[in-house]
Amino acid sequence: MASVNLGSLVQSYSIFNQASRNNSKSFPLPRSFPFNPLKNISSSTPKRRSFTSLPSISSVLTKEDAVMEEDQDPQLPSFDFKSFMIHKGNAVNQALDSAVPLRDPVKIHEAMRYSLLAGGKRVRPVICLAACDLVGGKESMVMPAACALEMIHTMSLVHDDLPCMDNDDLRRGKPTNHKVYGEDIAVLAGDALLAFSFEHIAVSTVGVTPDRIVRAIGELAKSIGAEGLAAGQVVDISSEGLTNVGLDHLEFIHVHKTAALLEAAAVLGAILGGGRDEDVEKLRKFARNIGLLFQVVDDILDVTKSSKELGKTAGKDLVADKVTYPKLMGINKSKEFAEKLKSDALELLQGFDPEKSAPLIALANYIAYRQN
Repeated sequence: MASVNLGSLVQSYSIFNQASRNNSKSFPLPRSFPFNPLKNISSSTPKRRSFTSLPSISSVLTKEDAVMEEDQDPQLPSFDFKSFMIHKGNAVNQALDSAVPLRDPVKIHEAMRYSLLAGGKRVRPVICLAACDLVGGKESMVMPAACALEMIHTMSLVHDDLPCMDNDDLRRGKPTNHKVYGEDIAVLAGDALLAFSFEHIAVSTVGVTPDRIVRAIGELAKSIGAEGLAAGQVVDISSEGLTNVGLDHLEFIHVHKTAALLEAAAVLGAILGGGRDEDVEKLRKFARNIGLLFQVVDDILDVTKSSKELGKTAGKDLVADKVTYPKLMGINKSKEFAEKLKSDALELLQGFDPEKSAPLIALANYIAYRQN
Protein backbone atom coordinates (compact mmCIF):
# COMPACT_ATOMS: atom_id res chain seq x y z
CA MET A 1 0.00 0.00 0.00
CA ALA A 2 1.55 3.31 -1.03
CA SER A 3 1.99 6.11 1.44
CA VAL A 4 -0.26 9.08 0.70
CA ASN A 5 -0.65 12.66 1.80
CA LEU A 6 -4.07 12.95 3.38
CA GLY A 7 -3.94 16.74 3.59
CA SER A 8 -7.05 18.40 4.87
CA LEU A 9 -8.96 15.11 4.85
CA VAL A 10 -7.17 14.19 8.05
CA GLN A 11 -7.14 17.36 10.09
CA SER A 12 -6.30 15.47 13.25
CA TYR A 13 -3.10 14.11 11.78
CA SER A 14 -1.70 17.61 11.38
CA ILE A 15 -2.57 18.20 15.02
CA PHE A 16 -0.88 14.92 15.91
CA ASN A 17 2.29 15.92 14.08
CA GLN A 18 2.23 19.35 15.64
CA ALA A 19 2.35 17.71 19.06
CA SER A 20 5.03 15.33 17.81
CA ARG A 21 7.25 18.21 16.76
CA ASN A 22 7.25 19.55 20.28
CA ASN A 23 10.81 19.16 21.51
CA SER A 24 9.80 18.98 25.14
CA LYS A 25 11.30 16.03 26.97
CA SER A 26 8.08 15.43 28.85
CA PHE A 27 4.88 13.79 27.65
CA PRO A 28 2.76 16.29 25.70
CA LEU A 29 0.04 17.73 27.89
CA PRO A 30 -3.64 17.58 26.99
CA ARG A 31 -3.72 21.35 26.90
CA SER A 32 -1.27 21.25 23.97
CA PHE A 33 -4.21 20.20 21.80
CA PRO A 34 -6.07 23.16 20.24
CA PHE A 35 -9.40 22.17 21.68
CA ASN A 36 -10.98 21.28 24.99
CA PRO A 37 -12.38 17.75 24.72
CA LEU A 38 -14.53 18.25 27.78
CA LYS A 39 -16.19 21.51 26.80
CA ASN A 40 -19.93 21.38 26.18
CA ILE A 41 -20.13 18.07 28.04
CA SER A 42 -22.83 18.19 30.66
CA SER A 43 -21.76 17.62 34.24
CA SER A 44 -24.73 15.31 34.50
CA THR A 45 -23.06 12.75 32.25
CA PRO A 46 -23.66 9.34 33.87
CA LYS A 47 -20.62 8.05 35.72
CA ARG A 48 -21.36 4.48 34.84
CA ARG A 49 -21.10 3.28 31.30
CA SER A 50 -20.09 0.33 29.21
CA PHE A 51 -17.32 0.91 26.70
CA THR A 52 -14.84 -1.15 24.81
CA SER A 53 -11.71 -2.18 26.65
CA LEU A 54 -8.51 -0.38 26.02
CA PRO A 55 -7.17 -1.53 22.69
CA SER A 56 -4.58 -4.15 23.44
CA ILE A 57 -1.94 -5.99 21.43
CA SER A 58 -1.01 -8.30 24.28
CA SER A 59 -2.96 -11.34 23.13
CA VAL A 60 -1.02 -14.53 22.42
CA LEU A 61 1.00 -14.33 19.19
CA THR A 62 -0.09 -16.90 16.62
CA LYS A 63 1.07 -17.91 13.17
CA GLU A 64 -1.69 -15.84 11.66
CA ASP A 65 -0.44 -12.79 13.56
CA ALA A 66 3.10 -13.00 12.21
CA VAL A 67 3.96 -10.43 9.58
CA MET A 68 3.74 -12.00 6.13
CA GLU A 69 6.94 -12.01 4.12
CA GLU A 70 5.29 -10.23 1.22
CA ASP A 71 4.50 -7.31 3.54
CA GLN A 72 8.15 -6.85 4.47
CA ASP A 73 10.50 -4.41 2.78
CA PRO A 74 13.06 -6.60 0.96
CA GLN A 75 15.77 -4.08 1.88
CA LEU A 76 15.20 -4.58 5.59
CA PRO A 77 17.32 -7.14 7.46
CA SER A 78 15.76 -10.59 7.86
CA PHE A 79 14.19 -10.84 11.27
CA ASP A 80 12.21 -13.57 13.02
CA PHE A 81 9.65 -11.44 14.80
CA LYS A 82 7.67 -14.30 16.32
CA SER A 83 10.74 -15.95 17.87
CA PHE A 84 11.94 -12.60 19.18
CA MET A 85 8.60 -11.87 20.85
CA ILE A 86 8.42 -15.31 22.42
CA HIS A 87 12.01 -15.13 23.70
CA LYS A 88 11.67 -11.65 25.18
CA GLY A 89 8.19 -12.40 26.48
CA ASN A 90 9.48 -15.41 28.39
CA ALA A 91 12.27 -13.30 29.90
CA VAL A 92 9.75 -10.71 31.04
CA ASN A 93 7.47 -13.39 32.48
CA GLN A 94 10.31 -14.79 34.56
CA ALA A 95 11.19 -11.33 35.82
CA LEU A 96 7.56 -10.60 36.72
CA ASP A 97 7.25 -13.91 38.57
CA SER A 98 10.31 -13.03 40.65
CA ALA A 99 9.26 -9.42 41.22
CA VAL A 100 5.81 -10.26 42.63
CA PRO A 101 6.16 -13.48 44.67
CA LEU A 102 3.31 -15.01 46.64
CA ARG A 103 3.72 -13.72 50.19
CA ASP A 104 1.70 -12.25 53.04
CA PRO A 105 -0.91 -10.97 52.83
CA VAL A 106 -1.57 -13.86 50.50
CA LYS A 107 -4.87 -12.74 49.00
CA ILE A 108 -3.64 -9.43 47.60
CA HIS A 109 -0.49 -10.97 46.13
CA GLU A 110 -2.47 -13.86 44.72
CA ALA A 111 -4.86 -11.44 43.03
CA MET A 112 -1.94 -9.38 41.66
CA ARG A 113 -0.25 -12.47 40.24
CA TYR A 114 -3.50 -13.86 38.84
CA SER A 115 -3.82 -11.03 36.32
CA LEU A 116 -0.13 -10.13 35.97
CA LEU A 117 0.86 -13.66 34.92
CA ALA A 118 -2.25 -14.41 32.86
CA GLY A 119 -0.36 -14.41 29.56
CA GLY A 120 0.05 -12.11 26.61
CA LYS A 121 2.89 -11.09 24.30
CA ARG A 122 4.23 -8.39 26.67
CA VAL A 123 4.41 -5.83 23.86
CA ARG A 124 5.01 -2.83 26.12
CA PRO A 125 7.94 -4.35 28.02
CA VAL A 126 9.36 -5.71 24.77
CA ILE A 127 9.28 -2.22 23.23
CA CYS A 128 11.13 -0.99 26.31
CA LEU A 129 13.79 -3.69 25.95
CA ALA A 130 14.17 -3.07 22.21
CA ALA A 131 14.52 0.71 22.69
CA CYS A 132 17.20 0.17 25.32
CA ASP A 133 19.15 -2.12 23.01
CA LEU A 134 18.76 0.32 20.14
CA VAL A 135 20.57 3.09 22.03
CA GLY A 136 23.32 0.78 23.28
CA GLY A 137 22.00 -0.23 26.70
CA LYS A 138 21.90 -3.65 28.33
CA GLU A 139 18.74 -5.62 29.08
CA SER A 140 19.57 -5.73 32.80
CA MET A 141 19.46 -1.94 32.96
CA VAL A 142 15.85 -1.77 31.83
CA MET A 143 14.17 -5.01 32.90
CA PRO A 144 12.69 -3.49 36.10
CA ALA A 145 11.13 -0.71 34.01
CA ALA A 146 9.86 -3.26 31.49
CA CYS A 147 8.17 -5.14 34.33
CA ALA A 148 6.76 -1.90 35.73
CA LEU A 149 5.12 -1.14 32.39
CA GLU A 150 3.41 -4.53 32.38
CA MET A 151 2.28 -4.02 35.98
CA ILE A 152 0.65 -0.74 35.01
CA HIS A 153 -0.91 -2.22 31.88
CA THR A 154 -2.31 -5.06 33.99
CA MET A 155 -3.67 -2.57 36.52
CA SER A 156 -5.50 -0.74 33.74
CA LEU A 157 -7.08 -4.00 32.54
CA VAL A 158 -8.15 -5.08 36.04
CA HIS A 159 -9.80 -1.72 36.63
CA ASP A 160 -11.33 -1.58 33.14
CA ASP A 161 -13.04 -4.91 33.71
CA LEU A 162 -14.85 -3.72 36.85
CA PRO A 163 -18.65 -3.34 36.79
CA CYS A 164 -18.34 0.45 37.04
CA MET A 165 -16.27 0.49 33.85
CA ASP A 166 -16.46 -2.18 31.11
CA ASN A 167 -18.19 -4.77 33.32
CA ASP A 168 -16.39 -7.67 31.62
CA ASP A 169 -16.46 -11.25 32.85
CA LEU A 170 -13.56 -12.61 30.81
CA ARG A 171 -10.02 -11.46 30.14
CA ARG A 172 -7.69 -13.56 27.96
CA GLY A 173 -10.07 -16.48 28.21
CA LYS A 174 -10.17 -16.45 32.02
CA PRO A 175 -12.61 -14.97 34.53
CA THR A 176 -11.72 -11.36 35.26
CA ASN A 177 -10.04 -10.48 38.53
CA HIS A 178 -13.15 -9.20 40.27
CA LYS A 179 -15.05 -12.35 39.30
CA VAL A 180 -12.48 -14.44 41.14
CA TYR A 181 -11.52 -12.23 44.08
CA GLY A 182 -14.39 -9.74 44.35
CA GLU A 183 -14.55 -6.10 43.38
CA ASP A 184 -12.88 -4.86 46.54
CA ILE A 185 -9.79 -7.05 46.15
CA ALA A 186 -9.62 -6.34 42.41
CA VAL A 187 -9.48 -2.60 43.04
CA LEU A 188 -6.78 -3.06 45.67
CA ALA A 189 -4.80 -5.47 43.48
CA GLY A 190 -4.74 -2.85 40.72
CA ASP A 191 -3.74 -0.15 43.18
CA ALA A 192 -0.96 -2.33 44.56
CA LEU A 193 0.40 -3.08 41.08
CA LEU A 194 0.44 0.61 40.24
CA ALA A 195 2.27 1.56 43.42
CA PHE A 196 4.75 -1.29 43.21
CA SER A 197 5.62 -0.47 39.59
CA PHE A 198 7.30 2.76 40.67
CA GLU A 199 8.94 1.15 43.69
CA HIS A 200 10.34 -1.58 41.45
CA ILE A 201 12.01 0.91 39.10
CA ALA A 202 13.37 2.95 42.00
CA VAL A 203 14.92 0.10 44.00
CA SER A 204 15.68 -2.58 41.42
CA THR A 205 17.23 -0.67 38.52
CA VAL A 206 20.98 -1.29 38.30
CA GLY A 207 23.73 0.19 36.18
CA VAL A 208 21.84 3.45 35.57
CA THR A 209 22.59 6.88 37.01
CA PRO A 210 20.10 8.26 39.57
CA ASP A 211 19.19 11.24 37.39
CA ARG A 212 18.11 8.95 34.55
CA ILE A 213 16.08 6.79 36.93
CA VAL A 214 14.26 9.85 38.30
CA ARG A 215 13.66 11.12 34.77
CA ALA A 216 12.22 7.76 33.74
CA ILE A 217 9.90 7.65 36.74
CA GLY A 218 8.64 11.13 35.93
CA GLU A 219 7.93 10.16 32.32
CA LEU A 220 6.05 7.05 33.38
CA ALA A 221 3.94 8.88 35.96
CA LYS A 222 2.93 11.59 33.48
CA SER A 223 2.03 9.04 30.81
CA ILE A 224 -0.63 7.36 32.96
CA GLY A 225 -2.00 10.23 35.04
CA ALA A 226 -4.35 13.13 34.35
CA GLU A 227 -2.10 14.17 31.46
CA GLY A 228 -1.94 10.69 29.93
CA LEU A 229 -3.89 7.46 30.09
CA ALA A 230 -6.39 8.73 32.66
CA ALA A 231 -7.07 11.80 30.52
CA GLY A 232 -7.90 9.60 27.54
CA GLN A 233 -10.17 7.44 29.66
CA VAL A 234 -12.14 10.29 31.16
CA VAL A 235 -12.64 12.01 27.79
CA ASP A 236 -13.77 8.68 26.32
CA ILE A 237 -16.26 8.17 29.15
CA SER A 238 -17.52 11.75 28.95
CA SER A 239 -17.96 11.50 25.18
CA GLU A 240 -20.62 8.80 25.29
CA GLY A 241 -23.69 9.85 23.37
CA LEU A 242 -22.11 12.94 21.79
CA THR A 243 -22.95 13.45 18.13
CA ASN A 244 -20.39 16.13 17.31
CA VAL A 245 -17.18 14.20 17.99
CA GLY A 246 -14.57 15.04 15.36
CA LEU A 247 -11.19 13.62 14.37
CA ASP A 248 -9.24 15.84 16.75
CA HIS A 249 -11.41 14.71 19.66
CA LEU A 250 -11.10 11.04 18.68
CA GLU A 251 -7.36 11.39 18.28
CA PHE A 252 -7.02 12.95 21.72
CA ILE A 253 -8.71 9.92 23.26
CA HIS A 254 -6.51 7.36 21.55
CA VAL A 255 -3.21 9.23 21.78
CA HIS A 256 -3.73 9.33 25.53
CA LYS A 257 -5.67 6.13 26.24
CA THR A 258 -3.78 3.80 23.91
CA ALA A 259 -0.55 5.38 22.70
CA ALA A 260 0.58 6.93 25.99
CA LEU A 261 1.84 3.75 27.65
CA LEU A 262 3.43 2.51 24.41
CA GLU A 263 5.21 5.85 24.16
CA ALA A 264 6.38 5.57 27.75
CA ALA A 265 7.76 2.11 27.00
CA ALA A 266 10.02 3.40 24.22
CA VAL A 267 11.02 6.52 26.14
CA LEU A 268 11.92 4.63 29.32
CA GLY A 269 14.01 2.15 27.33
CA ALA A 270 15.91 4.96 25.64
CA ILE A 271 16.45 6.99 28.82
CA LEU A 272 17.58 4.09 31.00
CA GLY A 273 19.67 2.67 28.17
CA GLY A 274 21.72 5.86 28.06
CA GLY A 275 20.25 7.30 24.88
CA ARG A 276 20.89 10.85 23.73
CA ASP A 277 18.05 13.35 23.99
CA GLU A 278 17.52 13.33 20.23
CA ASP A 279 17.25 9.53 20.24
CA VAL A 280 14.75 9.65 23.08
CA GLU A 281 12.57 12.07 21.13
CA LYS A 282 12.74 10.02 17.93
CA LEU A 283 11.60 6.95 19.81
CA ARG A 284 8.89 8.94 21.57
CA LYS A 285 7.42 9.96 18.22
CA PHE A 286 7.86 6.46 16.78
CA ALA A 287 5.88 4.91 19.63
CA ARG A 288 3.18 7.56 19.49
CA ASN A 289 2.72 6.82 15.79
CA ILE A 290 2.42 3.07 16.26
CA GLY A 291 0.12 3.56 19.23
CA LEU A 292 -2.33 5.54 17.12
CA LEU A 293 -1.74 3.15 14.22
CA PHE A 294 -2.90 0.27 16.38
CA GLN A 295 -6.20 1.98 17.09
CA VAL A 296 -6.85 2.92 13.46
CA VAL A 297 -6.21 -0.67 12.35
CA ASP A 298 -8.37 -1.97 15.20
CA ASP A 299 -11.25 0.20 14.02
CA ILE A 300 -10.83 -1.03 10.44
CA LEU A 301 -10.76 -4.69 11.45
CA ASP A 302 -13.89 -4.27 13.55
CA VAL A 303 -15.92 -3.51 10.42
CA THR A 304 -14.07 -5.61 7.82
CA LYS A 305 -13.48 -8.94 9.58
CA SER A 306 -15.76 -11.61 11.01
CA SER A 307 -15.90 -12.61 14.66
CA LYS A 308 -14.19 -15.88 13.73
CA GLU A 309 -11.34 -14.05 12.02
CA LEU A 310 -10.91 -11.58 14.88
CA GLY A 311 -11.25 -14.06 17.72
CA LYS A 312 -13.66 -11.62 19.36
CA THR A 313 -17.05 -10.13 18.59
CA ALA A 314 -16.90 -8.16 15.36
CA GLY A 315 -18.95 -5.01 14.80
CA LYS A 316 -19.13 -4.08 18.49
CA ASP A 317 -18.24 -0.46 17.76
CA LEU A 318 -20.99 -0.24 15.13
CA VAL A 319 -23.59 -1.74 17.44
CA ALA A 320 -22.54 0.57 20.28
CA ASP A 321 -22.56 3.53 17.87
CA LYS A 322 -19.02 4.43 18.91
CA VAL A 323 -17.10 7.05 17.00
CA THR A 324 -14.33 5.35 15.02
CA TYR A 325 -11.96 6.28 12.23
CA PRO A 326 -13.94 4.43 9.53
CA LYS A 327 -17.11 6.14 10.73
CA LEU A 328 -15.56 9.60 10.39
CA MET A 329 -13.26 9.04 7.41
CA GLY A 330 -14.49 5.95 5.59
CA ILE A 331 -12.62 2.66 5.14
CA ASN A 332 -10.30 3.75 2.33
CA LYS A 333 -9.15 6.98 3.97
CA SER A 334 -8.69 5.13 7.27
CA LYS A 335 -6.39 2.67 5.50
CA GLU A 336 -4.46 5.55 3.95
CA PHE A 337 -4.13 7.17 7.37
CA ALA A 338 -2.84 3.90 8.83
CA GLU A 339 -0.24 3.61 6.07
CA LYS A 340 0.86 7.20 6.69
CA LEU A 341 1.29 6.52 10.40
CA LYS A 342 3.33 3.39 9.69
CA SER A 343 5.53 5.14 7.14
CA ASP A 344 6.20 8.05 9.48
CA ALA A 345 7.02 5.65 12.32
CA LEU A 346 9.55 3.74 10.20
CA GLU A 347 11.12 6.95 8.95
CA LEU A 348 11.93 7.89 12.55
CA LEU A 349 14.08 4.75 12.86
CA GLN A 350 16.33 5.74 9.98
CA GLY A 351 19.83 6.51 11.18
CA PHE A 352 19.79 3.80 13.84
CA ASP A 353 21.66 0.51 13.48
CA PRO A 354 19.43 -1.52 11.07
CA GLU A 355 20.04 -4.75 12.96
CA LYS A 356 19.12 -3.25 16.32
CA SER A 357 16.10 -1.43 14.91
CA ALA A 358 14.75 -4.62 13.29
CA PRO A 359 12.49 -5.54 16.25
CA LEU A 360 10.78 -2.14 16.21
CA ILE A 361 10.47 -2.18 12.41
CA ALA A 362 8.88 -5.62 12.58
CA LEU A 363 6.53 -4.48 15.34
CA ALA A 364 5.33 -1.52 13.27
CA ASN A 365 4.69 -3.85 10.32
CA TYR A 366 2.91 -6.34 12.57
CA ILE A 367 0.56 -3.66 13.88
CA ALA A 368 -0.11 -2.31 10.39
CA TYR A 369 -0.79 -5.65 8.71
CA ARG A 370 -2.28 -7.75 11.49
CA GLN A 371 -5.50 -9.55 10.66
CA ASN A 372 -6.97 -9.80 14.17
